[in-house]
Amino acid sequence: MHDVHTFARKATLSIALGALAISSMGLQGCAEVPNYSTGSKGGDTAVGAGAGAVAGAAIGRMTSGGSPGRSTAQGALAGAALGALGGYLWSNRMEQQKQRMQQATQGTGVEVTQTADNQLKLNIPSDISFDTGRADIKPNFRTVLDQFAQGLRDNGGSTVRIIGHTDSTGSDAINNPLSLARAESTRDYLIDRGVTGNRIAVDGRGEREPIADNGTDAGRARNRRVEIFVGERQAAAPQAQPR
Repeated sequence: MHDVHTFARKATLSIALGALAISSMGLQGCAEVPNYSTGSKGGDTAVGAGAGAVAGAAIGRMTSGGSPGRSTAQGALAGAALGALGGYLWSNRMEQQKQRMQQATQGTGVEVTQTADNQLKLNIPSDISFDTGRADIKPNFRTVLDQFAQGLRDNGGSTVRIIGHTDSTGSDAINNPLSLARAESTRDYLIDRGVTGNRIAVDGRGEREPIADNGTDAGRARNRRVEIFVGERQAAAPQAQPR
């Protein structure tokens, strides 16, 4: 009986610490640390069940009390459950939208990918999206967004996050509002094409998240970009009915 109570206390502690750890991951994602290899940090994607399990396993080891094997499993289960709360579902609609966008953007330089946590991501470089120092949408970008808006209308259950970025030229006082203005221009264009505005969140990261070296013209061009994430949330598990 003592072991059962001990297990329950540790599981509860693991879940609480897991929530704290996942919150910390989200905060770390906002830190001004370049990530040249992936083009995004923790703040760009929601924490999925896999990441939750990894965090939970680490928490389980910290709360092991001398039993690492069992505690790691406990932590992984708690973390996976927490991660699933914020997870995304890759449905047939999402796959179809990805394929349509890959066809629509072929040869444009737009990257269309599925993220590790099952979001559809469009990475749109500056040569198709915005001129340097401006937030008005270029004609080539409009064609891409027209196709994108159609997919969003077909999948009304999905949500959208639009994140604007700049290179390191200029001060934060210029780059931060410019990056947000680019995201807002993209959002407004989608709304004009029939996408409900309350489905769309926008953010501007300024120069804080480069994907290339700002010391070269080519690198700065890559860093001036807009990223669009589309996610379809997993349905919440039904609540058990009292007997």
